Amino acid sequence: MAGKYATRKWNGKPGSALSLHRAPPDPAKIRTRFPPEPNGYLHYGHAKSIFLNFGLARDYGGACHLRFDDTNPAKEETEYVDSIRDAVKWLGFSWEDPGGNTNEYYASDYFEYLYQFAEELVRRGHAYVDSLSAEQMRALRGTLTEPGKNSPYRERGVEESLKLFREMRQGKFADGEHVLRAKIDMASPNINLRDPAMYRIRHAAHHRTGDHWCIYPTYDWAHGVSDALENITHSLCTLEFEDHRPLYEWFNERLAEDWTGYDGVKRPGLLQRPLPRQVEFARLNLTYVVLSKRKLIQLVEEKHVDGWDDPRMPTLVAARRRGFTPEGFRLFAERIGVAKADSWIDFSVLEDCMREHLNEVAPRRIAVLDPVKLVIENYPPGKEEECEAPNHPQKPEWGRRKLPLSRELWIEREDFSENPPKGYFRLFPGNKVRLRYGYVVECTGCDKDADGRVTAVRCKYDLDTKSGTAGAETVKVKGNIHWLSAKHSHAAEVRLYDRLFKVPHPGAGDSELVPDLNPDSKKLVTAQLEAALKDSRPEERFQFERHGYFTADFADCRPGAPKFNRAVTLRDSWAKSARP
Repeated sequence: MAGKYATRKWNGKPGSALSLHRAPPDPAKIRTRFPPEPNGYLHYGHAKSIFLNFGLARDYGGACHLRFDDTNPAKEETEYVDSIRDAVKWLGFSWEDPGGNTNEYYASDYFEYLYQFAEELVRRGHAYVDSLSAEQMRALRGTLTEPGKNSPYRERGVEESLKLFREMRQGKFADGEHVLRAKIDMASPNINLRDPAMYRIRHAAHHRTGDHWCIYPTYDWAHGVSDALENITHSLCTLEFEDHRPLYEWFNERLAEDWTGYDGVKRPGLLQRPLPRQVEFARLNLTYVVLSKRKLIQLVEEKHVDGWDDPRMPTLVAARRRGFTPEGFRLFAERIGVAKADSWIDFSVLEDCMREHLNEVAPRRIAVLDPVKLVIENYPPGKEEECEAPNHPQKPEWGRRKLPLSRELWIEREDFSENPPKGYFRLFPGNKVRLRYGYVVECTGCDKDADGRVTAVRCKYDLDTKSGTAGAETVKVKGNIHWLSAKHSHAAEVRLYDRLFKVPHPGAGDSELVPDLNPDSKKLVTAQLEAALKDSRPEERFQFERHGYFTADFADCRPGAPKFNRAVTLRDSWAKSARP
């Protein structure tokens, strides 16, 4: 493959064959591209494509271009361009090539090229202006089993088509009055080759070109030509474009071939050979998630979520806010691989990849999410001491931290039961547990309010059993609970996020999406946190012991008052519930 593309030339920017005639060899061995439309936020499926396109270029001494396919003026906004740039950078990639070129491009950069190339196809007899309405064209298109029928304008003369096409550009016609179509084969078994549209009239302002254009190229026409102008070697796309590949190749071949006109003059091809090769791969199908733009818009507009960056959404900006990591996405992309056949990936695979990376990089801290007081009755009032806890149990080089202990502590409400079930080894009257990193304590009872709700748990401690001392092992207990000193901890908002949907295939078939929403996908709690967490920086990640991995929300984090989002639990809590 390297030999096939070794003859390519590159002068530092996209261009036609003529502009590359005297250019030096391309320093990039291959060129790929990531070509999002700037009309929405990137999602998990785009992450797979980003790692594939940028990863191949990195691994084979090439370059990957970031190209915005901005051919639809009605739906594109600069906001989306900025968010796409940020997402690609967050995942760890740059679009600079070995020659030092920053390869950020737009399909709109090539509007003049595309227009002039379209005129050339008209002159060569490969395109014509059709004046049928959209409904009439649809009626003549045929079906999967029946061939289409030629438009009565198919044999319109070259000069007339050129005149009309130029007047389309000049704004002399209303939207839909004419369309430029490729002249291929209305009887083709591939419907995409039945004289597809190349240009439509749209009197709409474009986010980059303003009102300069009132005709816009179709995606099929602009996409392949943009690839060729940018010297792309491998145009990687998902399987739904497989049937479009013959059209992709037809457009580029017509532009690359030499042509002798009616005047007898031989003209060289407009595009450099070898031409880009389109290669398809299976898109990401993930359980418990919807990646359809239409369905995501529904979730946002109907306010089932709190916007595109709601941490439950499958957008990359939401994943970042939730606490997912680029390294976790990279591991996920490597683990699922690239295939031609469509298949479903369970959401737990993505969660496991995040856990695996976060386990390596997240310091340990203590948080009590549903706090109730624990009073050590025989601990002297006013006394305080320090216990030691590792910052990471598998990384001793990360050191240890001090945890203050006092007479009144916070523990999890679920760590006490007056009437414990069988196999319950935590606090209940008469039972002993170890305070993690601290002492062994024995429960003596509890206090309740007028409604019978437990307001405090009472216990006594064994002075000779402090962790790290010689007497620590003299008393054997089965339970081990975490805690925080009530005097030294601080309260903070913690968001417990879970899967947005409660079924593996939400909105399957024609069913409604909303009934499949998980009512427990977001819970807000006021937790008690270890003192050190008060100074957490936005996007700083931690493992809250026994609970999961959490990150300081970059949208809501303020100095001294962070709010934490749960990225993922310590273990897959859905696996058991999903079993029949």
